[in-house]
Amino acid sequence: MPIHREEYQEFLGKFSPETREVFNSTYQEATRVMSPAGLTDYLDGAKGLCKLGRGNDLVMTFLQEMPMVAKECGEDIIPDVVTAAMKLSSMVSGEVINLMLATLPNAARHLGDAELVRGYLTFIHQFSSTAARGLRPMLNHMDELLSKLTLSGLRRWANFGAQAYRRDFNNLTAYFNLESADSKATLQKERRGVLFVKTQRKLNFYLRALWARDFFLRPTGADYTDFRPYIEHRIFHMPDAVDDLGDIPGLELYRATAAHMASHLMYARAAISAEQLSPAQMFFIGFLEDARVEYKAVQAFPGLKNLWSRLLTVDYEGNVEHPTMKILEHVALMLLDASVRSGDDEINHFVDSFHANIADRQDDQHFSWLMGMELFNIFSARREVPSLRILERIRIPYRDDNRIVWEFEELTWDVGFEYVPASQRQVRKTVSVMEIANEVDCELAGDDAQEIWTCSTEMYPYEDDLENTKSFNEMWGKEPVSDPFHYHEWDYQIQLHRPDWVTVYERRQQRGDPDDIRTIVDDYRPVAHRIKQIIDLLTPEGVQRQRGLEDGDEVDINAAVDAMISIRMGEQPNPRITMRNVLKSRDLAVVVLLDLSESTNEPMKGSDKSVLQLTREASTLVATAIEGIGDPYAIHGFASDGRHDVQYYRLKDFNQHFDDEARSRLAGMKGGLSTRMGAALRHAAHHLHKQPERRKLILLVTDGEPADIDERDPQHLRFDAKKAVEELYTTGVLTYCLTLDPHADDYVKRIFGQNNYTVIDHVDRLPEQLPLLFASLTK
Repeated sequence: MPIHREEYQEFLGKFSPETREVFNSTYQEATRVMSPAGLTDYLDGAKGLCKLGRGNDLVMTFLQEMPMVAKECGEDIIPDVVTAAMKLSSMVSGEVINLMLATLPNAARHLGDAELVRGYLTFIHQFSSTAARGLRPMLNHMDELLSKLTLSGLRRWANFGAQAYRRDFNNLTAYFNLESADSKATLQKERRGVLFVKTQRKLNFYLRALWARDFFLRPTGADYTDFRPYIEHRIFHMPDAVDDLGDIPGLELYRATAAHMASHLMYARAAISAEQLSPAQMFFIGFLEDARVEYKAVQAFPGLKNLWSRLLTVDYEGNVEHPTMKILEHVALMLLDASVRSGDDEINHFVDSFHANIADRQDDQHFSWLMGMELFNIFSARREVPSLRILERIRIPYRDDNRIVWEFEELTWDVGFEYVPASQRQVRKTVSVMEIANEVDCELAGDDAQEIWTCSTEMYPYEDDLENTKSFNEMWGKEPVSDPFHYHEWDYQIQLHRPDWVTVYERRQQRGDPDDIRTIVDDYRPVAHRIKQIIDLLTPEGVQRQRGLEDGDEVDINAAVDAMISIRMGEQPNPRITMRNVLKSRDLAVVVLLDLSESTNEPMKGSDKSVLQLTREASTLVATAIEGIGDPYAIHGFASDGRHDVQYYRLKDFNQHFDDEARSRLAGMKGGLSTRMGAALRHAAHHLHKQPERRKLILLVTDGEPADIDERDPQHLRFDAKKAVEELYTTGVLTYCLTLDPHADDYVKRIFGQNNYTVIDHVDRLPEQLPLLFASLTK
């Protein structure tokens, strides 16, 4: 979506010269945190506020503050902010609207979630219709209020003041200025123990320390009695505040909740079907599934047992609605700790059965189904199964509502779902020749077939001459596709990884004529002499003898004789009379990673060849150079069709010589699709880490910046590629980029670092420069 900056600049300049200056100073910051669609909303919002006729300050404040609001909770909030300002314009003055916008970044930082910010804007609008005089003093103290109150607590505190002093304007102003005793008392009453936004960073580090991965945590308004945390679309929705539970601090309750929800994601392989189950049966099965994932977590991290046990032994005030609930709360503790017993023999026998079998069936979710139904039947036989309302109020505060456990057959069209590509739903089998022969295949089936069978034995039409005969698979078969590889992706807006966000498939490109590669070597014969010099300079020298050492492995006879002569002559002898044999070898593995996106099919400016042709020639020459040196290397390529299908091509592997097979793959490579660079770099490192060499290098050849069809934000994939480069560097993999994009200076330095890239100005020289670059990086 094009952004016509000059049009907005001209419009704002006509409105006010000062506004135009503010626009110029804030536009660059806005482009760093907003996508083109977000920028359009941002600039259209400023234009709309200009037409509102409430002065320059309102528009300038909007231009200055909205980038910070978008950075805190996402750019989708911008239209809601503009709408809220428009609604307020009929109720309050422009100065109050300006104050609301000025305090909005702090409010967004305290609330921490876009939905809560939308609720905050709704609250401001509702409050302005009931106590407009109190809005200005309240906004002046909003930073302090939100540092102590949740959104629901702020709403209750404000509603009390608005109702108590709706006709007493002086006391109303004093209340919202935090000057009256009633104001301070009500504030203290509504104040919660621990706010989520003050612990979110600690919880992220806590979970990362346990499972070495990131999770998405969001605050949710917990202002109703039956609220329970929940997991939806792999996001943890946690209460925006919790109180201390007896002598257990609120932070410990947050940790227990986060660890339990993470256990569901880590140790549940699939959802359990809810077909033909009553809600009460689902509760009991979920109750046992909680126990199963907690057992798995405790086996990995024994300290979690103490954390959860403390919360299961809290003494609550008051009686339970149904006697079964107290028994269930004790059963939860018994399932966690085998040493705890009860006075009910039937319950003891059930818990003993759980602990006797859980070690062998800890990964079997059907075990949770069977044990949950057995527990349900125990209470059903006693006629002691409470209603669902009572069951859902069980006093185990750290457990979620288990909606992630269940899978329902019916479709809910108004709820978003995540698309699963067909290749992940396929059944793949390796079968015998007889099974293939007895099965009728479908000629029209493609990559989306429900089942794909692979024959374990190659079949030939003429068995007498196997060396000169192609197999049936080579004549009619399709190139195989690997199992999926899942990788995380960095989200710069929330500063967390999206777990298992990208799927990579290894595919094979069609073979070409290996003679085309030999022709390339012949055409560049003038460059061959320079490549020969590279090989001679970088070829390992084998065993070398280092002389003149003080602490070598053996005595150097010549040096020892010289030292004795010096002693006889009365001179100070040279103490360096030992030597050592040193093995000079190159401890290096290299992946040459080629960008094979659609843009590589276009001819390069200043050349009659396409990017793909130049890349093929450069890869051939650098392969010739590395082959002569003897370093293990691989030539891989990549393209992408959205995050669910990143296609990775292994043109030459580490354990493969640069033979006709590799030459044919290199000759047949074609460009297409997009460039999801971060996932390709992570997968290239996956292969590099299997190599025993100490030094590892990814040499990336590309003609443009990261981009893909499912990402509107141009910054997202740039930041992900930058994060991937940083991650690989921490694991010992150096990434170097050779780019053919003449405009790459705008982004390549931020992605790869100060000295880890080269921009090729004369593209015709790429085949010559790539071997030289390799030599300079690895000498």
